[in-house]
Amino acid sequence: MTRSANKFAATLFFALLLFATSAVAGPPLVCHGFDIGNAKSLPWISHSWNQTGSESYNLNDLISDTTAILGADSTVLVHMETLRRATLYAGKDPLVAKRLLVALVARSNAAANTPAAALASFDAGYLAETYKQYEWISKSGNDPAHHVDGYALIKKAIQLRGNDAQMEFAAALVTLSGPAGEHADHAQKARAGANADPLLARNLATHFMSPQSETMAEMISRNSGEKVARQ
Repeated sequence: MTRSANKFAATLFFALLLFATSAVAGPPLVCHGFDIGNAKSLPWISHSWNQTGSESYNLNDLISDTTAILGADSTVLVHMETLRRATLYAGKDPLVAKRLLVALVARSNAAANTPAAALASFDAGYLAETYKQYEWISKSGNDPAHHVDGYALIKKAIQLRGNDAQMEFAAALVTLSGPAGEHADHAQKARAGANADPLLARNLATHFMSPQSETMAEMISRNSGEKVARQ
């Protein structure tokens, strides 16, 4: 092989390796865009999970815009996608990232233990877990959520909210690496609840990052002992 051919082969190998690793092990709270239909969220012009580099969104508006969207729509999947986008924007500025987390944690702490307060607890917990998964990608060392038990806040939200399959879906994604028993319970409730929730059913049928990868239903069922039909 010529030197240029060797270089091309090495580049192709690492590109394929990166794709395979991302498709199998990429953190889903960050790498997977959730289907929210026509609901309002933060502006997004990219057709992939990450940013194109051409976004002109003003980070000074991130906290006010995010909290306004979260307060206006009670659909959990809208909150999941909005917090995913917020995480990717906040990744540009550690101070903004910290301020957003502080704002949502304070909002959760100020809420009473009622079903109406469930989403405030969910938002703080889900953002914390999304930040942790973003840090897995960025390796920035600036994760403001390293001390926050986001899963505990999500479990509190589920208890306050009651029967909410979309929250169970979020919890199943957060617990993909354990605890196994709780993950299996969240996955089962998410899949069962999708029968009466078309938006959740659509999201469970989507493929993670590429058409060749597993569906989200397969992903959350992988470690739960359940088997699902290929979509």
